[in-house]
Amino acid sequence: MGAGVSNAIMMNGVRKTFGPKVAVEGIDLQIPQGAIYGFIGPNGAGKTTTIRMIMSILFPDSGELAVLGKKSAVESKDRIGYLPEERGVYKKMKVAAFLMHMGRLKGLDSAGLKPKVMEWLERVELADVSKKKCEELSKGMQQKVQFIASVLHDPDLIILDEPFSGLDPVNMRLLRDLINDQHAAGKTVIFSTHVMQQAESICDHIIMIHEGKKVLDDTLGDIRTRFDPHAIHVDTISDADQTTAIAAIQGISAVHKHEGIYEVKVADSIDQQQAMQSILAAIPVSSIEIKRPTLEDVFIEIVTEGTNAQHHDQDQQQLRAQLLAGSKGEEEASS
Repeated sequence: MGAGVSNAIMMNGVRKTFGPKVAVEGIDLQIPQGAIYGFIGPNGAGKTTTIRMIMSILFPDSGELAVLGKKSAVESKDRIGYLPEERGVYKKMKVAAFLMHMGRLKGLDSAGLKPKVMEWLERVELADVSKKKCEELSKGMQQKVQFIASVLHDPDLIILDEPFSGLDPVNMRLLRDLINDQHAAGKTVIFSTHVMQQAESICDHIIMIHEGKKVLDDTLGDIRTRFDPHAIHVDTISDADQTTAIAAIQGISAVHKHEGIYEVKVADSIDQQQAMQSILAAIPVSSIEIKRPTLEDVFIEIVTEGTNAQHHDQDQQQLRAQLLAGSKGEEEASS
């Protein structure tokens, strides 16, 4: 962001405990207006607690916090759109009536509210259920209705806590497009997720939280550069093991085979494109590509950094299993 752009959110040394449990420990944040930030980390990392403090639902035990230049989100409530982790609609109200009610609560004029509601229902492909009771909708449909309620009043700051939870892939894509539209319109967007691929597909800046602590705060591009594994993935034509042949190539520092794919570590002093040409000249290859670090890879590397080498691989496998279990839970919830 350029000079003179003020922060939508500022946190300085924020700490929150629940009895003996430290939920958030000394978090510092500066989120510029107009940015799109992802809060990522496994379930229970402290993401929702952080968001609830931003929203003044919870209050820090210590530290400073400002939202849109005010000490409390309550002072700017009509400029904020919030989709909480706990979903909830007025079950007996009809969909359009519910959204009109939510719009009026945010100070919108009743006169032009119905066309605005119907326009949004069209955008999320729910125009045909406008007269149905909310309780008649599927979980995914209810979630889209709640998303409309969070942005209907055209807020400057949009905060979405696990917005993709319970959505099928088609509606995930629809919601991603809507979030990108809000960002393109100059809104500040913050969302939390434990499914890191979602953040990769949307965000230009990542806040990674683990066990209540901020462990990473950087742009997606800089994260990929910083954690570049300097590795190549190779799939060979032959069924014969090629580990020794690849390892013998100048500039290759390590070779690991997993599920038929060779992960080839390239020495830092060697250009990866040069290494790829050497591999192609040495063995029959069906596909070859430079490995790009995923946010999951980065998270696991950060969390397991400094662990005993003997337990390093085991710790990484356990973390991957934990993240995968969370992702599968999402799939089951949406089915």
